[in-house]
Amino acid sequence: MKAEKSFMENLDHIGIAVTELAPVIENIRTAFGTEPTYEETLPDQKVRIAGYRIGGTCIEYFEPASEDSPIKKFLEKRGNGIHHLAFRVENLEAKLAELQNSGYRLIDALPRKGAEGKKIAFLHPESFNGILIELCE
Repeated sequence: MKAEKSFMENLDHIGIAVTELAPVIENIRTAFGTEPTYEETLPDQKVRIAGYRIGGTCIEYFEPASEDSPIKKFLEKRGNGIHHLAFRVENLEAKLAELQNSGYRLIDALPRKGAEGKKIAFLHPESFNGILIELCE
């Protein structure tokens, strides 16, 4: 009997916070001859994103889009670097309810709009050994 697929097997993207996107995009263009697969601004999250698809996953670089962006605060504390890991799930609302009912702390009890039109929700780092986890559908 085959075991049920774990959501940990479906890495959607790795989010990397940077102070400025332009130098990152130029560096990747120069080093690897490639352009972002997508670029967008998410006003409600106060970030600008450049995503690079690599096989079945993405690397998302993002910069603050405003002075009050949570990413700006992250960068002030920690500098450029990995911000979160994002895992794909089939039913985001059900997974959030399951995690909350199991005692995990959520940042988003309900999904919101993310890059590429995905539904996303963040799980609190306190419940995941200091690592910010994003779930997306």
